[in-house]
Amino acid sequence: MNKKIGSLLFIFIAVLVLLSAGSAAFNLYIDWLFFNETGFPGVFSTTLSTKVKTAMAFSAVFLVYYLLNIFAANRIVFPLRNLHIFGDTINPVKTLTVDKPVKLMSFAGGFIIAFFVALFGASKWEEVLLFINRMDVGIKDPVFNRDIGFYFFTLPVINTIKSFATLTVVLTAAATMINYFLRGGVSISEGGVSLHPRVRKHIGVMGIFVFGILALNFYIDAYRLLHSGHALIYGAGYTDINAKLFTLRLLVVLTAITGVFFIVALLKGSNKWILVPASITAIVYAGGMIIYAPLLQKFKVAPNELELEKPYIESNIKFTRFGYDLDRIEVKPFDVEYKLDAEDISKNDATIKNIRLWDNNPLLRTYSQLQQIRTYYKFIDVDNDRYLINGEYKQVMLSPRELSYSDLPSRSWINERLVFTHGNGIAMGPVSSISKEGLPEFIIKDIPPVSSADIKITRPEIYYGEIPNDYVIVKTSAQEFNYPTANENVYSKYDGKGGVELSSYFRRSVFAAKFNTAKIFLSSDITPQSRILFNRNINERISRIAPFLLFDSDPYMVVSDEGKLFWIIDCYTISGNLPYSLPANRNFNYIRNSVKTVIDAYNGDIKFYISDPEDIIVKVYSRAFPELFGPLSEMPDDLRRHIRYPQGMLEVQAGMFASYHMTDPKVFYNKEDLWEVPSYSDKPMEPYNTIMKLPGENKEEYILLIPYTPSKRDNLAAWFTARCDMPEYGKLIVYVFPRDRLVFGPAQINARIDQDAYISQQITLWGQVGSQVIRGSLLIIPIENSLLYVQPIYLAASDKVGLPELRRVVVAYENDVVMEENLELALQRLFYKGREIPVSEEIIAGQIQRSPETLAKDAMRVYEKALQMQRQGDWAGYGEQISELGQILNKMTK
Repeated sequence: MNKKIGSLLFIFIAVLVLLSAGSAAFNLYIDWLFFNETGFPGVFSTTLSTKVKTAMAFSAVFLVYYLLNIFAANRIVFPLRNLHIFGDTINPVKTLTVDKPVKLMSFAGGFIIAFFVALFGASKWEEVLLFINRMDVGIKDPVFNRDIGFYFFTLPVINTIKSFATLTVVLTAAATMINYFLRGGVSISEGGVSLHPRVRKHIGVMGIFVFGILALNFYIDAYRLLHSGHALIYGAGYTDINAKLFTLRLLVVLTAITGVFFIVALLKGSNKWILVPASITAIVYAGGMIIYAPLLQKFKVAPNELELEKPYIESNIKFTRFGYDLDRIEVKPFDVEYKLDAEDISKNDATIKNIRLWDNNPLLRTYSQLQQIRTYYKFIDVDNDRYLINGEYKQVMLSPRELSYSDLPSRSWINERLVFTHGNGIAMGPVSSISKEGLPEFIIKDIPPVSSADIKITRPEIYYGEIPNDYVIVKTSAQEFNYPTANENVYSKYDGKGGVELSSYFRRSVFAAKFNTAKIFLSSDITPQSRILFNRNINERISRIAPFLLFDSDPYMVVSDEGKLFWIIDCYTISGNLPYSLPANRNFNYIRNSVKTVIDAYNGDIKFYISDPEDIIVKVYSRAFPELFGPLSEMPDDLRRHIRYPQGMLEVQAGMFASYHMTDPKVFYNKEDLWEVPSYSDKPMEPYNTIMKLPGENKEEYILLIPYTPSKRDNLAAWFTARCDMPEYGKLIVYVFPRDRLVFGPAQINARIDQDAYISQQITLWGQVGSQVIRGSLLIIPIENSLLYVQPIYLAASDKVGLPELRRVVVAYENDVVMEENLELALQRLFYKGREIPVSEEIIAGQIQRSPETLAKDAMRVYEKALQMQRQGDWAGYGEQISELGQILNKMTK
């Protein structure tokens, strides 16, 4: 019987090990092929060796501790007797009968548990690798005087060791006690639990480790105080330092002492040895953490909060600003004036021409209907970028045309894997150009791509993107579909080096097993020269190689000077372990946009470039993976011209800077100058790109911008910008408005648009005739020392397939709000006051002739303003308006 049980256990363990090893080897081989394809075999070997060493270390330590305890338990011989519980026999089999199977199962169980412990250890490879390659930051915390690198790289490993120790001790104790119970070393009856003397001693030895873990936990809790969340600040406050920290340090010592007395109590067989130290430990914990700390907070700190919490507020401000890289933000005054005239508009024609009139969602719907070409193509996002087009610096919107496999007319394996293998080209247009029908104009359109400018696409095929399927096979006997024409389909052959060559039946069988289809092995279309392209999703491609990087949710496509298509993805290094830094969410309180990743849309080649060489985390990863990263200077110039400051990063920084621009503890405590990102129409504003000339600069540049309002108020307080063009890339500036004057915020402008009788009437009328009125994003455009507010108005049919058309543009300046058919006419009404447009300014106005309807609206506007001047007694202003009205009426008679 015992031999059969032993044989079955051996077979079970052997099968488990073989299956696990086979599956692991299978996946490792595929990963090795992938890392060799992408050119990072060193990353694969470093990651694998770290996982293996960590798994072996955790497993070995567990096995040593577990087997020593089981060996000690198995050496004890108990008298032959039945086991009883509360007077009832629960083990009618004599101890001698079950003794050997229990011993064997105890040993075998340790190896099974060790396997899962090894998996736990392998999952901690990143923490271990960071610890091995750790570096000092050069900044120390104010409480323990430890370098911040300790919290980033060392403390997580200590916490993991504590978790591992807890797991090891608990599982071993459970297995040991089951062993003792089944073999008669522990008896449970109505009189209580009876322990054999040698079992009592063994428990005492294991108790040392239990109390050691408790002491380690209190030690770690002391550091966790620096991550305490409070209503006033994040991090340790006065009460934490003067009550809880002392208590935790005392508990470390008391717990260790209690552990010693616990051993003595077990050896003596008397509980009195443990009662006193355990009671003291419990009293100290309750007195310090539960009673004294709240009382100290209520009766001493609360009445003197600012005075006592001031140094901790300073620490919170300092480390939060460091965590989100706010210290490099330059704050400048923006002395807003409303003195714009026609000459200023003419001087800033590059800014005017690059005001974005097309929002992402309406434009995506329009692109989908005008440029999707076939149902199996799909635009999933619209990106914003800038190009030098025919010698002119222009902001553009573009969207890749990817292949949607779920929309294929016939979803056979051959179609999905061999024939329809890639998307094709992009749609690109200026951000502000509108056709007569209210539709976007195109710089690049159609399949194959047709360009109306000096941007040409020579390699339009998109094999790697945001929505590809899991794999395709190229260079097969089957023809690859390239693009449709009016009369026939055009086919092609893949000419790249992406993917893994299916050069043998062994490789074909491996991938057939991976993707759970025998067709890869059996298909006659696949030749030894065929290549399988997998991990085609660009985000998945990054995460397979560098899972420690957090990638941005908005990859964007770039056209190189050679006409090739590349994806650029912003990647972040994050940590949630920075003391005193307020978390942006549950995941992190430290973030850097430290890496720019470039992926070739045709070949799948991937490169990682360090964009923030000062980031300590990317420095450590560079030390661990020296071949993974390259400096940003190595990125090709035609791609480096298109890097941009990520919108997600600016959103996080803007949210933090709204509070942490206040560096004075008193001002911060009183929240005297709290800002917020404004909202209108129940939507928070998002950062937006534009091309403009920053104050004090000589030329226009591509920037990312977001405004601020004072907390719970609607007027503007400041605007936050990130510069995107080299060599100024990454510089952050906040322009602050004077606090003694009103600068309209987006909600106020939005309300004024709603209150304008003519605009409100038109919007209501359009919404009643089966059309959907879509009010676009309200953009605030700084020009000189003034602000323009621009909002596009789109019309679309009410059904789902309605094509959004840009029908009106609302422009607000100072106290005036106008709505016209396009931006040029709106600016003409605001700044030219009915005068003839000079020849140089006709370029801005696009040679647009003003209709009688437009002149009539101008006349009504001027007339109403003249009446307003008359009521106010401003006769000089009244005369100017009457003169302007005469000029308009004169034009209407021509």
